[in-house]
Amino acid sequence: MKIKSLKWMAILLSGATLVTSCSFSSKTSRAFLEESIKNPYDAIIVPGVPFEDGKWSNIMKARVYWSIYLYEHGITENTIYSGSAVYSPYYESEIMALYAKELGIPEENIFTEKLAEHSTENIFYGYRKAKQLGFDRVALATDPFQAKMLRKYVKKIVSPEVGFLPIIFDTLKKMEPIMVDPKISSDNAFVQNFTPLDESESFFERFRGTRGLKVDTTAYSN
Repeated sequence: MKIKSLKWMAILLSGATLVTSCSFSSKTSRAFLEESIKNPYDAIIVPGVPFEDGKWSNIMKARVYWSIYLYEHGITENTIYSGSAVYSPYYESEIMALYAKELGIPEENIFTEKLAEHSTENIFYGYRKAKQLGFDRVALATDPFQAKMLRKYVKKIVSPEVGFLPIIFDTLKKMEPIMVDPKISSDNAFVQNFTPLDESESFFERFRGTRGLKVDTTAYSN
């Protein structure tokens, strides 16, 4: 990813912060990261992003590379990518996992969760999957805006023990010289007879999902 891409993403998120106060500050994100260095996580949950036109978006790339950074620096031992096929005929979690494997995370440390169709479901199902796998300390690793938007839901509905590791864009910028766009075989992540969510559900149904009101509470139960 070009530095310019990350810069514009950071600017957009900063702008959203000024308008809505819904993004973690860089200072807060760094504090979370420093704490996790002293007390690493068993697993992180990374929300999915649609895979369109046969390539990953800047947002997906940022989230995957952030997970690579966290793994390589010993901040997490395992990564759970979460995401169903929502707006494109590919399981978002499987696509991200393919990229992560090509970029160096061992296959045995990569897991996928394929039920989530909304960000609230990413963390709800991702956490359930983590606990099913026997992971104790778990954190949400995504962009600062989404992390802040989900914080209340996580603490109230999912678990107050879930940590947060928002992307630090200055750190990603420093990684730019080694960032590549690896080739993956997306066939195994392809969904036959796919119908996008905005065609299968009404606006109000999707809105309920966004609010976390459509989660299957029996999913990943032991």
